[in-house]
Amino acid sequence: MRALYRKIKKYRELVWHLAKMDVKLRYQGSVLGYIWSVLSPLLLFSVLYFVFSNFFKMNQHHYALQLIVAIMMFGFFNEGTMAGMMSINAKANLITKINIPRWTIIISSTLNSVIIYLLNVVVIIGFFAFNKFLPSWQAVLIFIIFSILLYVFILTFSFIAAPLFVRFRDLSMIWAVMIQLLFYGTPVFYSLSAAPAAMQKIMLFSPLAFIIHFTKTSLVDNHYPVLFQTVLFFLISFVLLGISLLLYKHLNKRLVEHI
Repeated sequence: MRALYRKIKKYRELVWHLAKMDVKLRYQGSVLGYIWSVLSPLLLFSVLYFVFSNFFKMNQHHYALQLIVAIMMFGFFNEGTMAGMMSINAKANLITKINIPRWTIIISSTLNSVIIYLLNVVVIIGFFAFNKFLPSWQAVLIFIIFSILLYVFILTFSFIAAPLFVRFRDLSMIWAVMIQLLFYGTPVFYSLSAAPAAMQKIMLFSPLAFIIHFTKTSLVDNHYPVLFQTVLFFLISFVLLGISLLLYKHLNKRLVEHI
């Protein structure tokens, strides 16, 4: 981990430049440009809120606030993992022409999603302000910590998936299906309490479900995870990141032959 930190510090300007370039290229030629990064999740929110508040009569406390938080966080995970997985293949021309570490490509691609997520956080703040709802400072701290952990899981996935995607292009289609399953298996548009008691415990083994559930309930209901759960979850997330780096180092060998 220390070696990675030193490398990131050495190449931080390159990583940041690549991340900004990704954001610009993503919306190049688009009439609405950066507005799409906010408009897309808002459209999804509008559809889900209309359906589940009118037809299914969701009675969650401040359902709109919980829904917008969950959608933004799930969207961050979706965007980040997809961008990270396709990063090396998408920058194949750059990698073959310039001698730069391939991990800088992966990190810069995921940072693109971080930038978009930060724009969406402004929307979340706007929702809370419009509803005149002020979460506790503990809840805000949980939101920040869990957002960071969500990015750690995005990196963990990306360091494994990016070199694999160069060899196996079907991985993107498999992951697209998995994302759909995760969306319905994660308490995004429903409360965890709506699931059977036995299923709730199983669902919380999913890092994504754990993060989204406790983030939205802490912000709105002051319902926090147990300290032991949080510390253990924190440690496991960084252990998994370390394992993914070791796997990346192995998968990265002779990768250029497949690009």
